[in-house]
Amino acid sequence: MSATTSTPLIEAPQLPGWDHAVTGKVRELYVPTGVDPAAATEVLVVATDRISAYDHSLQPGIPDKGRVLTAISRFWFEQLADLVPHHVLSATEVPDAVAGRALRCRGLDMVPLECVARGYLTGSGLADYRAGGSVGGHVLPSGLVDASRLDPAIFTPSTKAEAGEHDENISVAQARDLLGPELADELERLTLAVYERARNLAAERGILLADTKLEFGRSRADGTLMLGDEVLTPDSSRFWSADTYVEGRTQPSLDKQFVRDWLTSRASGWHKGTATPPPALPSEVVEQTRARYVEAYERLTGQQF
Repeated sequence: MSATTSTPLIEAPQLPGWDHAVTGKVRELYVPTGVDPAAATEVLVVATDRISAYDHSLQPGIPDKGRVLTAISRFWFEQLADLVPHHVLSATEVPDAVAGRALRCRGLDMVPLECVARGYLTGSGLADYRAGGSVGGHVLPSGLVDASRLDPAIFTPSTKAEAGEHDENISVAQARDLLGPELADELERLTLAVYERARNLAAERGILLADTKLEFGRSRADGTLMLGDEVLTPDSSRFWSADTYVEGRTQPSLDKQFVRDWLTSRASGWHKGTATPPPALPSEVVEQTRARYVEAYERLTGQQF
């Protein structure tokens, strides 16, 4: 990849042969021209440089973020292919205008559940533990603190919220009620298998994978359950450097947590939970966020951006 910083891609571009179908927090979804989005067996997924936090889309974008997310996802889909099928068809047969940030994928009917694996106690998991001693229905030992390692890792699902709403952490029992025990159990098995594979590979590169969020869907072509969306990126995972890890404190991160921390700091002047939109990200926060995403890519893949 070129090391030259690009102008952020924020809006959905017009692409010959493809109709724009859906705008997500970060990605734009396209279907072949004239095809019903609800029935499309092939889609084009374009990662923009938008960044969101606390259910707000932030300004400005992070240059090259979409390219980094796409490259990291491609790397992980390849590393995980023997564990679970994935939705990627091609990363090269895409329109030139979005080359490097687009994937041609199978059309999936997504499972209405966020599949979260936690190998360390932090974030909303830590908040749930402090409130009741359990996370996702898993009763944990007393005395755990921020960044305590969880062995084995635990599956802690959450609901998928509509735009502007909050995901809600639920128990594994609630997931079984929602999806049926057979599907919920298979999602737990796959999520933890993916996490353990990724945790071990990341550790070889000096990175601790604290937690990650996965999404699964069924292929519209044959019903196969497969890994979709993105996988193990700094948007959907927490990455910590092993050489700076200290249990009991907030860890320096190579992910979106850096932006969350700035938003909730005095420096931003913004208060989470208010109706007031967050302020624009200062240039130094944008630059440092990009640097963290690029570092995560380079350390995980061994490739230069």
